[in-house]
Amino acid sequence: MEKQNLPVVVVGAGPVGLAAAAHLVERGIEPLVLEAGASAATAVRDWAHVRLFSPWAEVTDPAAEKLLAPTGWTRPDGTTYPTGGDWAGQYLQPLADALGDKVRYGATVTGVARAGRDRIVDSGREEQPFTVHVRTADGGEERITARAVIDASGTWSTPGPMGANGLPALGERTAADRVSYHVPDLKDPAVRARYAGRRTAVVGSGASAFTALALLADLAKEEPGTHAVWILRRGIGEATYGGGEADQLPARGALGLRAKAAVEDGHASAVTGFRTEAVERDDDRLVLVAEDGRRLDPVDEVIVLTGFRPDLSFLSELRLGLDERLEAPTALAPLIDPNVHSCGTVYPHGVKELSHPEQGVYLVGMKSYGRAPTFLALTGYEQVRSITAALAGDHEAAERVELTLPETGVCGGAGLFDEPGTEQSDEGGGCCAAPATLQIGTGAPAASGGC
Repeated sequence: MEKQNLPVVVVGAGPVGLAAAAHLVERGIEPLVLEAGASAATAVRDWAHVRLFSPWAEVTDPAAEKLLAPTGWTRPDGTTYPTGGDWAGQYLQPLADALGDKVRYGATVTGVARAGRDRIVDSGREEQPFTVHVRTADGGEERITARAVIDASGTWSTPGPMGANGLPALGERTAADRVSYHVPDLKDPAVRARYAGRRTAVVGSGASAFTALALLADLAKEEPGTHAVWILRRGIGEATYGGGEADQLPARGALGLRAKAAVEDGHASAVTGFRTEAVERDDDRLVLVAEDGRRLDPVDEVIVLTGFRPDLSFLSELRLGLDERLEAPTALAPLIDPNVHSCGTVYPHGVKELSHPEQGVYLVGMKSYGRAPTFLALTGYEQVRSITAALAGDHEAAERVELTLPETGVCGGAGLFDEPGTEQSDEGGGCCAAPATLQIGTGAPAASGGC
């Protein structure tokens, strides 16, 4: 069969995967979305209780809206902020329903390769289609032949560990009954009982950690004895709590201010410069031990929110070009590397930055960022618009990106290994002003202390 007549396989029916399918349909290309879960947006539903810091106007895709319009769907008020549950129920599932049989559930991708070629073989490689190995919900196996593969499977299933060296801390696995890797839903009575009146360590310094601290602080106001111990690998400086009032996403800035209030009001205590090496049992409680030998007072629970990382195992037979640090596409990595800058603005990018030595395979959405944080839905929608234009042969559209992303208001070359007590500064990088229009591959900045 001619490769052009084969479908483009999209891995994952989340926000960016479904947007990719909508753009493919708009371009007259047949998509096949493979979703491991039983419904659309399985990962998003796992954090249904968490409110996005982007409003509705910034979390829906234009091509998806066109596909939804004939169904009678109308976008919610663009100025309001959905929860993960709202996003899944009011937009993502209706979009998957509109795509119909182009979305398959209970289909776990276990491998992707060139047909008849492992990653070593050069001969005739580019002429071969892709073969996608799938495990079905009933345990069966099948192979699907594809023209191209867009991997939008995200990173939700592979959270970062507690250990500061990127590996699980000693004892972390055996303490699994007291360790969680996601923001708790304190409206769930069973979850609430787990943390109410208890001492909980929160490990992490991003938006998820802010959310957990704010929720635990609210719980502490109602349940005496509830306290959070905030574990930071770096010191506390002006940028610790994010952009605050300078953040162009006001809800994101407000979240950092709530975390700051949790500490100032005494509902949380911060432990700085603490890089966890071990977790030890103390009867039915846990003691965290740092690389420098410090031991914290026992805690009842630990919430680890140290980011996520991509699962690349099922792509092992493909020739990917990935940055050795972030595990993001090589050309994209300098634009998002937190070792270089801490700004939230990421320059618009598309097919050129997301291409690999293996032509026809793309990592998009959260997975395209590898281990880097601060991904926004708008970024993913622009990624798949550019990629699908390229697959359709419209190279002018693929290389043209018009997208302005909000800034955090936090600038400077922060790095990831600050000495305790060291504050970030604005030296070494201008504030994060991205141009409104940028030609992909021609206007992107060089890697520097700026953004």
